[in-house]
Amino acid sequence: MKVTINDVAKHAGVSMKTVSRVINKEPSVRKKTYDIVMQAVKELNYQPNTAARNLAGTSSFAIGLVYDNPNAYYIIDMQNGVLSRCKEEGYELVIHPCSASDPDMQQEIATMIQRSRLAGLVLTPPLSEQKHIIKMLDDLGIAYVRLLSGQNSDSSSETESKETIKHNNCIYVDDYAAAYEITEHLINLGHKTIAFACGDAEHKSTTERLSGYKQALLDNKLSCDESLIYEGTYSFESGVEGAKALLKNNNESGITAILGGNDEIAAGALFASRLMNIAIPEQLSISGFEDSPFSRQTWPKLTTAHQANSVISEHAARLLFSKTRGSRTHDKDIITTFTPSVVIRESTGPAPK
Repeated sequence: MKVTINDVAKHAGVSMKTVSRVINKEPSVRKKTYDIVMQAVKELNYQPNTAARNLAGTSSFAIGLVYDNPNAYYIIDMQNGVLSRCKEEGYELVIHPCSASDPDMQQEIATMIQRSRLAGLVLTPPLSEQKHIIKMLDDLGIAYVRLLSGQNSDSSSETESKETIKHNNCIYVDDYAAAYEITEHLINLGHKTIAFACGDAEHKSTTERLSGYKQALLDNKLSCDESLIYEGTYSFESGVEGAKALLKNNNESGITAILGGNDEIAAGALFASRLMNIAIPEQLSISGFEDSPFSRQTWPKLTTAHQANSVISEHAARLLFSKTRGSRTHDKDIITTFTPSVVIRESTGPAPK
C-alpha cells in the first residue's frame, strides 16, 4: 500500500500542513520539526509526487540542465552530478540538449522553461558563455548557474567584462592552470618543442588551455611557435588530422611532445603517431585533458588533467538551489572554482636525445 502524506503526519505527530511545508523545504520550518518529519519520511520510505506538487502551488520542483556537447562521457557525468543533488532536494531534473548554432535555440530554451515550469537552470559550455542567452534568462527572471572555463579572480584570459558576469552565478573550471601544469610537466621531462592540438574555437576552454600552454612556454624561456598550434575540434578525428599535420615531412619541426585539448584529441594523435611508426613515449610524448575514459582506453594510457565533472555539476546544482525558494544549502559549503589535477601516465616520458 502506498504511503501518503497523512501517514507521514501521523508517524511524526504533526499536521499534514507541517509535512507539506517540510517537503517543500520552506525556510520558516524549525530545524527540530524538520528533522522529525524527515526521519518519518525516511522510515516510511515516503516518495513525494513531484508532478502533484508542481500543480498544487506556484512553486516549481524541477530544474533544467541545458547542454550542447558531443562528448557523451562529459554529459553523463554532468547529469549524474546534478541529479544527485536533485534527489537530495526533492526536485526533478529536466535534461535538454540543444544546438548552440541553431538560430531558434534561444526561443527553444525559453519555451522549455515555461512548458516545464522550471525553478532554474544549470548551463554548460558553450551555452553558458553566450551573452544573449544570459540576457534572455535575466529578462525572464529565472535563476541560473553557469559553468565557465576561467577563474573567479579574472586573472586568467577572461574576455567578458566584470560588469557582464555575475560571479555568484558561476562555477569556474581553471583550465588555464591545469594546462600550464601539464606543459611544465613536459618541459621538466626535457621537451623543448611542444605542440598543441586545439579543440573547438567557440569553447572558452580552448582559449584557456591554449593560454596556459603558451604562458608555461614563455615562463620557461621557450619560444611559442604558432606553427606548432593546430586549430581543430574536440574529437578523435581532429586529433588524427592534427598529428598528421604537425608531424608532416618526417616531423621536420622536431616536435617531441603534443598536448591535446582533450583526451579524444590526444587519443587521435596517439593513433596517428602509431600509424607513422612513432614510438610513444620513446620518440613522442602525448598528453590529454579531462581524464575521460579515452585516457584509460589507449595504449599506453594518457597523461591528462583530471576534471571531476560530476562533482563540479553537483556544486553547480547546489549553488542553484541556494538561489531558489526553500533551499537549506549553506553557501559556505559550495566550491565555486575547480582546478583539474594532473594525472601522469605512460604516454609521457623523457625527451629523446
